[in-house]
Amino acid sequence: MPKAVRLLPHDPHWAALADAEAERIRVAIPIAVTIHHIGSTSIPGIAAKPIIDLLGVGESLTGLDTTRAAMEKIGYRWRGEYGLPGRRYCTLTAPDTGERRVNFHSYAGGDPSIQRHLAFRDHLRATPGLAAEYERLKLDCAARNAASIDDYCDCKDAWIKRVEAEAVAAFG
Repeated sequence: MPKAVRLLPHDPHWAALADAEAERIRVAIPIAVTIHHIGSTSIPGIAAKPIIDLLGVGESLTGLDTTRAAMEKIGYRWRGEYGLPGRRYCTLTAPDTGERRVNFHSYAGGDPSIQRHLAFRDHLRATPGLAAEYERLKLDCAARNAASIDDYCDCKDAWIKRVEAEAVAAFG
């Protein structure tokens, strides 16, 4: 059954929640990983699903794979590549409500996905008009696809890919 879409106005506490969770992960895992706050919750002023997206960068996929037990110990569900080669993906769900709280995407240093995620975030942060356009798109897609997170994501896909390409050219 598809998950419903729930967008909330930007919450300035999302940045502190992301920092705290990044620190919790760094303490728990046995390798050095740089962690960045990405996704809509990292863009000031725009509505977002209340789920923190974190991007971890490690030295190698083999090294990232060694973090599985530690991530599971602190409550994450290990999902492996989850459809994206070169990624290691984990999710954290609140045990009391079952709501997703964190998506942790990790890659080996040098993977182009790292640049793509960071450039997209930085481009929207640096261009408030573009961030506002993205928020309008998100709200429209959520209104038209409220019952299906997959349809909501599909609705935004072409815009995101276009802006990611612009962002990588500008910030990459």
